[in-house]
Amino acid sequence: MNPFFNPYNTNHFELPTPPKEFGQDGGKFYRCYDALAEEIDEDMVRGLKEQLDGLLIFATDETTCKAGLFAGVNTAFLALTLPLMSPNPADDTNVLLRDNNAILLNIALGRNDSLPSPKALPSETFSPTGRILTVNILFSVSLTFGLISAFLAVVGRSSLVYYRKRTAGGPDRQRWEQLKRSLGAERWQLEWVLDDFLPCLLEFGLIIFGISLTMYFHTLHPTLSNAVGSFLCAGLAILIITAILAALDKFCPFQSPLSHLISWISEIAYKMVVLLVFTLPRLIFKLFQVFLGAFLLFVGTLCGIVRYWFGRRPDVTLPWKGMGGFARKDLLEISFLRFFTSLASSAAKVLKGDKPGDEDAMLQITAIRRVICTSDDAMVHIHCISNIFAITDPAMLNLLLADDLFQTRLWDLCGKSYGRTLQFVGGDREDLARAVAWLYRAAVAHIILCTTDSIYVGDFLEPLTRDESSGILPSSALVRNANSNVINAYLAFVALPGDRLPLEARRSNRSQLHFIMDGLIDPTWRRISIILRVVIVYWDLEPSPLDVLRMAYVGEPHHALESLELVLRRSNDHRCEDRDTLKEYLVHIFKSAGAAVEGSNGGSRSGMDVVASLLRMSEGFLRSENSPEDFTNVGRKLRVELTGVFHLDDTVEELFYLFSDLTADGKQPTASSNEDDLEL
Repeated sequence: MNPFFNPYNTNHFELPTPPKEFGQDGGKFYRCYDALAEEIDEDMVRGLKEQLDGLLIFATDETTCKAGLFAGVNTAFLALTLPLMSPNPADDTNVLLRDNNAILLNIALGRNDSLPSPKALPSETFSPTGRILTVNILFSVSLTFGLISAFLAVVGRSSLVYYRKRTAGGPDRQRWEQLKRSLGAERWQLEWVLDDFLPCLLEFGLIIFGISLTMYFHTLHPTLSNAVGSFLCAGLAILIITAILAALDKFCPFQSPLSHLISWISEIAYKMVVLLVFTLPRLIFKLFQVFLGAFLLFVGTLCGIVRYWFGRRPDVTLPWKGMGGFARKDLLEISFLRFFTSLASSAAKVLKGDKPGDEDAMLQITAIRRVICTSDDAMVHIHCISNIFAITDPAMLNLLLADDLFQTRLWDLCGKSYGRTLQFVGGDREDLARAVAWLYRAAVAHIILCTTDSIYVGDFLEPLTRDESSGILPSSALVRNANSNVINAYLAFVALPGDRLPLEARRSNRSQLHFIMDGLIDPTWRRISIILRVVIVYWDLEPSPLDVLRMAYVGEPHHALESLELVLRRSNDHRCEDRDTLKEYLVHIFKSAGAAVEGSNGGSRSGMDVVASLLRMSEGFLRSENSPEDFTNVGRKLRVELTGVFHLDDTVEELFYLFSDLTADGKQPTASSNEDDLEL
């Protein structure tokens, strides 16, 4: 066995580095996925081949009556019953011989006047009995079902050969081509057709054969029919009872195609009942609105004609006058065109579907879903999780999050990641287990914050906020050694619990947020915005709903500036707790904001707007006596940069330098100055 895929080999277990592009991790994820996909496809094809072989041949050790033996037995009985559908030539011969003997006897006796009158032969008046006709019809239908199931089994085997056939091209093309075939087989219900539908045809054929056999024996002797029919009814009753039990309990061992058919029919019936209960009243109300609107339009037109005909008499008014806004509004909005247009758009949406058109991204999402929902290998899961950060399209991540099975499985893996990793690598590697747990958390935060659908994550986050084994905050070493996307996800997960994290826990961990300073080594507006949300959550400055965190995760400069303005304003409030620690963090954040301005083309018009907004909101903090020196130096640098970009004259530039020096010395402006004089 390859040691890379050995689940008990801990020497190859290490925390992967999330790639910038999907699958570009040295082929680790693709090797894991290829092995898993090969195992899934091989298991499905092998099971279907065994099922189809059982339909075509008779195997005494595995199966019962199959298509080959069944067709032979059915044909043998048809050979007995089909002659009963045509007249017997011996009957005509017997009649002719009887008449001939009668004529000869009369001639011998000399009785020419008593010759028998000619009668119709039995073949001329023959008609098969209704029971014989029914027996032959049932035997023929039963044989037809068996032949159709055998023919479709042969077609199914050829389909499986095509399914496993490799195409030309490199490994990437073969991988995605095989995944497309798997999706096509799932979309067109290949496994259901070969594993359930074809055996159902054969079972129906067997049931019909048993009924026809009982009826045929009844034509021979009623006692024989009753004896055979009782056993056949007992077998049919056992089949139906076990199918119903298997349909009620999916873990019942007596699973069969008939039980699957019963489950499918019951599911469709349940959906139809729900659809009728919840949709039919609404449809009736819509139709009532349409006809009411049409009726009011007709009455209004008729009233207009009457008014015109009688010279606009004042006592003739429109029928909807005084009826409120309902009629006046719905006469314009509710019409036949609007109603049928909505129906057409709904039908088009159902037929077209809401899936995005990016085929490669769809295949990547499908690969991730297959690994998470199918595999139980911890190493395969980690390589899959590390590639989630490379997917940033909200539409694709919405597909992942909308899958209930994937969501439940991912939540479970994230909650148990620390314990599973310790069991896998041993209890002496707690740092690796903690790193794996935070990689799962970062992936969950990335999926939740990149999507646009509403989701409730309270049940998932509350146990993690009390998990002291892996910690509620990532370590500084973990943040320093991660790449940019993972750092953003780490910080986002810290802010994700929001108010669900107890206030006492937030207060006790405020001084331990130094790891966020390690995240500012490579500052971006996205990083600054997320860090500010972390500060807002831990200082309880304002609520942080999921939509606000999603905006912060996008990382627009204006959102970061709004959060920074809030933190600056609250830091000057004497009621703010731990102001010294908060101001220490603010110095680093403000310095990072200045670096982000320089790195994001600060000389452009949009960049200078950011600089001006940054200076405007920080003026109060810059002019305060206890403003840190680093904070003041950054403010002075931003002012100088703002002055140089606009190419101000020497006098104004000197005023700016003078204002910067005054601010650096901690001096307050005079009372005559106002905010308009201080702003650019």
